Amino acid sequence: MWDGFLAWVEGIPDVVVYAALGAGAAVENVVPAVPADTFVVLGGFLAAVGDLQARWVFLATWLGNVASALAMYHVGRTHGRAFFTEGWGRRLLNPHQMERLALFFGRWGTAAVFLTRFLPGLRAVVPVFAGVSRQPPASVVLPLATASALWYGALVWAGTMAGHNLDRVLDALGSVNSWLLLGALAVGAAAARWWWRTRHHG
Repeated sequence: MWDGFLAWVEGIPDVVVYAALGAGAAVENVVPAVPADTFVVLGGFLAAVGDLQARWVFLATWLGNVASALAMYHVGRTHGRAFFTEGWGRRLLNPHQMERLALFFGRWGTAAVFLTRFLPGLRAVVPVFAGVSRQPPASVVLPLATASALWYGALVWAGTMAGHNLDRVLDALGSVNSWLLLGALAVGAAAARWWWRTRHHG
């Protein structure tokens, strides 16, 4: 299965492959359904069996993902308040909830940004709300970049260790992400409960 794919990739300039991997890792923060993890593991695999270098795979995917996450944080910081104070955005968060959100991020924002980088779905949402609550860049950039570096470093390493058993590594990644998704759903359920309680009792 992978032989034909590898032969096709070998005909593409390395810099284009690095750029494509970085773009793939970046998309997740805009479209959470696109899994950045798969691009990272694939890049590690290509470094193991092809001409790519693992350090450049890591750098391309890490920079792409972190840059797009910070771009969404910037959008939330510059336009989020206006969105939630008028029109149907006000139906999502009322002023009382905005105050509570800012208090939460002011106290737990650094930990929330760091931990949710490991949780599918939430890793794309939290930077936006960190921006909406006007968290300073210093409390967002460092935990976001550090957590992403740890996670992507592990994924690139897993890809390089795959050899020709990429399917097995992807299956293992799917199992790990299933458990992480359960964690994300638990956090999401707690957030939904918070939203309902503050919405109707604020």
